[in-house]
Amino acid sequence: MKTNLDFTPLYRSSIGFDRMVDMLESASRVASFDNWPPCDIAKVDDDQYRITMAVAGFSQDQLTVTYQANMLVVSGSQSGDENGQYLYRGINGRAFERRFELADHVKVEGASLENGLLSIDLKREVPEEMKPRKIEISSGAPMPKIEAPKVETDKLAA
Repeated sequence: MKTNLDFTPLYRSSIGFDRMVDMLESASRVASFDNWPPCDIAKVDDDQYRITMAVAGFSQDQLTVTYQANMLVVSGSQSGDENGQYLYRGINGRAFERRFELADHVKVEGASLENGLLSIDLKREVPEEMKPRKIEISSGAPMPKIEAPKVETDKLAA
């Protein structure tokens, strides 16, 4: 059952949440979830992540890793070597494209291919002004006291 959602009212009533609404729209447009090639996503450290994809049969020049605007795209294509006569073909050599939506301030540090596993290292680098900071509490002169306005009740009772 597919439901088309209209996010237009959110655009009209919110300011500065465009990215969130765009993410909701892109999530609702996913037609089918292709789980190939298989991958692992691991948290290496508090601010470091690693995506490991099993890309057996692909060489380094047949793979492309692209990072742009909080989107990581990994794609691969092979030139067909159909000269052999296969009795069974278990290694899938079809072209693929996997997309990973990255959070703000997550950067790609590098990628490596070893033993048929493509590893992509990611790091979250939060700017200094966005990190939590401790506010010092001063023990100097007390702040002036704010008094609430007084309501004259004598005139109202009469």
